[in-house]
Amino acid sequence: MPDLLLQPVVLCGGSGTRLWPLSRAGFPKQFLVLSGNSSLFQQAAQRLVDVSEAGFAVAPPLVVGNEAHRFLILEQLREAQIEPAAVLLEPSGRNTAPAVTLAALQARLGGADPVLLVTPADQTVTEPERFVQALRKAARAAADGRVVLLGITPDRPETGYGYLRVEAGEAVQAFVEKPDAASAERYLAEGGYFWNAGIFVLRASTWLAALGEFRPDILRATEAAFAARRGDQRFVRPDAALFSAIPAESVDYAVMERCPGSRFAIDMQPLTAGWNDLGAWEAVWQVGEKDADGNVQRGDALLEDCRDTLVHANSRLVAAVGLQDVMVVETADAVLVIDRQRSQQVKAVVERLAREGREEQLLHRKVHRPWGWYDGIDSGTRFKVKRIQVKPGASLSRQMHHHRAEHWIVVRGTAEVTVGGKTLLLSENQSTYIPLGETHRLANPGKMPLEIIEVQSGAYLDEDDIVRFDDPYGRN
Repeated sequence: MPDLLLQPVVLCGGSGTRLWPLSRAGFPKQFLVLSGNSSLFQQAAQRLVDVSEAGFAVAPPLVVGNEAHRFLILEQLREAQIEPAAVLLEPSGRNTAPAVTLAALQARLGGADPVLLVTPADQTVTEPERFVQALRKAARAAADGRVVLLGITPDRPETGYGYLRVEAGEAVQAFVEKPDAASAERYLAEGGYFWNAGIFVLRASTWLAALGEFRPDILRATEAAFAARRGDQRFVRPDAALFSAIPAESVDYAVMERCPGSRFAIDMQPLTAGWNDLGAWEAVWQVGEKDADGNVQRGDALLEDCRDTLVHANSRLVAAVGLQDVMVVETADAVLVIDRQRSQQVKAVVERLAREGREEQLLHRKVHRPWGWYDGIDSGTRFKVKRIQVKPGASLSRQMHHHRAEHWIVVRGTAEVTVGGKTLLLSENQSTYIPLGETHRLANPGKMPLEIIEVQSGAYLDEDDIVRFDDPYGRN
């Protein structure tokens, strides 16, 4: 059997609002470690890479993600020792149909027509070997021009998932939206309904042909944005203005729901691999390791006389007494307490935070940057204190501030500090002062992480008071 070229595609967009406060717009759930020892995104990429076997040639993965998350994507791939074929950056969110189209167009460069293995980046699988087996079977069917979806046999009347109605073996007859509780009970009793895992397999040419038949407007607009793309390092950037003009539509609405009864028939490949999309804290509790009382705990948590409760402590000790069916999620700047049966309603909290302009909707107290991270330790009238870590060999941009001065104290490692036209090296317990309006840069010339304490003072201390003159990461 000649080698069949498989092209993994990881869709890395999405905000994961129902997993707030751990998931934020600036650091959404796909980059979190919620099960196992790696992030959901890393797990998704690794599962697709593992599909390789005799007869299959598996290309390095294509990742489609948000421009704002580009360095998170690269850093997590580096940690997982996975080299991507390319990272396609969406300048704005247009849903999954344009995202998959970008990947298909990239995969077809040079005349190839691989089988796309498309998966969201925010799911978990507890039995990866079974997942790989199902994906291999789906790939063989897709090589002949079939469209194959992975479906999950429901074990409960779930209202948070879309369903596939399957008849005559594995042929998908219809897509069913997220049902109400009564309908979900009926689907479970009748059989023939499967949860739609959002994972699908088909040739790149098949996707483009189906999109051209059902939604030619999306295809034409995405082709135009891709044709005007720019590339730098591993990033591929479609034209921002043209991309924003693409109709926003999901894969299911644009193509999949229109396939039954058309020339693009869909098969369903059953998946029994401990799948969960971790769409809400209830799902995290379901897949978590439970004690004898059904409790799931992570971090420094202490539970007394609790039942079927989740406690996720991120930055301090969290003690719970006498709780049942409750979720408690703690971060450095926010605490969520919610009835386990109402975990889908966290989204309403995030929407309210956004309406009120609260920063807790966007960022954690600890903010990741391509050079490392900073943690906002304290703030008050006219001052802010940060703990900053810079990776070995990394540097911040050369910059200045109109409204604040800064005092830097090295607590670990060696700092190379440029202020105006002077450069100096600072070691542990040494410090320097950056006057308001002075051009400066911080770099780590050493082989261990650099940590400093930064004290800002001034009338305006928000992050947008940065004027960059040059930046190794291409930021404005």
